[in-house]
Amino acid sequence: MTGPSGSAAARSPWLRAPATASGAPVRLVCFPHAGGAASFFRNWPGLIGPAAEVYAVRYPGREDRIAEPLARTMEELTEPLADALAPLLDRPVVFFGHSMGASVAYETALRLADRGTGTPAALLVSGRAAPHRLVRNGLADQDDDALVADVRRRGGPLAEALDHPDLLDLVLPAIRSDYALLDDYAPKARPRTLDIPVTAYYGTHDEHVAPDAVHAWSEISPDRFTARGFDGSHFYLVPHATALTEDVAARLTAVTPRPHQERTR
Repeated sequence: MTGPSGSAAARSPWLRAPATASGAPVRLVCFPHAGGAASFFRNWPGLIGPAAEVYAVRYPGREDRIAEPLARTMEELTEPLADALAPLLDRPVVFFGHSMGASVAYETALRLADRGTGTPAALLVSGRAAPHRLVRNGLADQDDDALVADVRRRGGPLAEALDHPDLLDLVLPAIRSDYALLDDYAPKARPRTLDIPVTAYYGTHDEHVAPDAVHAWSEISPDRFTARGFDGSHFYLVPHATALTEDVAARLTAVTPRPHQERTR
């Protein structure tokens, strides 16, 4: 059963808790992409199975938080997220983030470390350049057509939503806000390291993220880094959901309880 700390986190508006309390020894927290929402990971609990309790992060300004203001900066997003996730650290926790979610997961891990309350046991990033290899795209300042064209090029569930005018009106503000947040998130000349395993996943035909920029995540954890590519583009993880979650589940089983006072070097 989910313990008291897990129950507290489950009540947070920032997290979509597991449908059932599996009592698994490890927790997996999934961070969505720009414009995305917790529902992107709705199938992951079933795919991951008993390896972990699966939580999905709920960003403000979308789905059941649609009436709330959108986060304007990375700090606005990750400070309350760190508050929400701290109660989960009574067990090993692994972060998985796709695209923007990879940056959010990394920054949330840093904030938890700075507080001395612990860090995730591992960081899994997907479809995202390392912090010091990010490039501003400036699309947040362009018109709706430019935003829509970029989302269509990336593919994924949001691209399908753009075919429906009513859905477009709902998702476009979150997309624009997230792109602005990412442009404000300045590239880092020397990224801070984490003394935890870091795994980077990527689509081998992703025109938005070069493989060398993905492998640059190795500088976050020089001695504990691995990478794996999947045939596909930016949203490779949709057609390869089964293979990806099998790989994630295998990494989860390798996580064992340990002291949670990991600090950044």
